[in-house]
Amino acid sequence: MHTGQPQTVEHVVEAFVRHLRHERGRSENTVRAYRRDVESLLGSLGADSETTTQDAMGALDLAALRGWLAGASAAGAAPTTLSRHAAAARTFCAWARREELLSVDPSARLRAPKREKHLPPVLRPSQMTRLLTQDAEAGQETPVELRDHAAMELLYATGIRIGELVGLDMDDVDQGARTLRVLGKGNKQRVVPFGGPAAQALEGWLRRGRPALLTERSGPALLLGARGGRWDQRQARATVDAALGALGDTSASGPHALRHTAATHLLDGGADLRSVQELLGHSSLATTQLYTHVSVERLREGYRRAHPRA
Repeated sequence: MHTGQPQTVEHVVEAFVRHLRHERGRSENTVRAYRRDVESLLGSLGADSETTTQDAMGALDLAALRGWLAGASAAGAAPTTLSRHAAAARTFCAWARREELLSVDPSARLRAPKREKHLPPVLRPSQMTRLLTQDAEAGQETPVELRDHAAMELLYATGIRIGELVGLDMDDVDQGARTLRVLGKGNKQRVVPFGGPAAQALEGWLRRGRPALLTERSGPALLLGARGGRWDQRQARATVDAALGALGDTSASGPHALRHTAATHLLDGGADLRSVQELLGHSSLATTQLYTHVSVERLREGYRRAHPRA
C-alpha cells in the first residue's frame, strides 16, 4: 500500500478493509463492525480521515489501546462489545505490523473482559407451532405472506443464519433431496437438510409467490423483496421480530432466536453434538456446546418442578 507519499488514516482503513474481505474472507457484518471499531480506535487518538499514517500510528501503543477500551466500558459497552473491540484491535495491529506501519504490535499484551456465556432464549415446541401456523390462520395467500412463511419454516428447519437465508440462490435448493447449499462464515459451504413442512412452504412460495414478484432485478435470488430484488436482510429481521412479537408470551427476538431454538430442540430430541455443529456451521464444538447448557438447564428446571425431593 506504500506509494512514497504520506498515507492518510482513510487510506489505511480502506486497505485494512480490503485485507479483511479478500485475505481473511470475513463476512460483511464482521467487516463493517471492524471498520467502525478501527475508526473509533484511531479517532480516540485524535486522528481523522486526513491525519497522516505516521502521526496516527506513532500514538498507537498499549496504553492507548487500554484507554480506548476503558472509555468504551465507561460509556456502557457490554462485555461482548468490548471483546469484539479487542479482537478488531488485535487484527488491525497485527496487519499494520506486517505492513510495516507499526514497528511493534502493541496489542500482543492486550486483554479484554471475557464474554459472558448466557443461555440464549428459545421457544417451546408449542410456541414454535403457533409461530409457524399463525400465517396459515391469517390466510397466507399473498406473495409476501408466502415468502415470509417459507422463510420462517426454513430458519427453524435448518438453523441457518438470516444472512445465509437471504443469500440463497435458486440453484442452492435441491427440492428432491430437501437440502440447501449454504455459504456461511469464512465463505465456507455446507449442505443442510430440511423437512416436510418447510418443503411444503417453499413449494408454495416458488409456485405462487416468487413468480408474482419476479422482475429483471431478481436475478437468481431465492427470496425476493416486494419490488422484486433480493430480500433485504434488515427487512427479513423485521419480519421475524414482528412474528415473534405477535406471540405475546416470549422474550425471544430476532432470527437468531429461531437458530437457538432449532439447535436446542435437536439436542432435546437426541441429536448428537457433532451433527448439530455441522448443521449450524460452527467452526468450534465449544460454540455448539452452549446449547447443551440450555438443554441441561431445561432438564434441571423440570426436575425441580416435578421431583418431590428436588
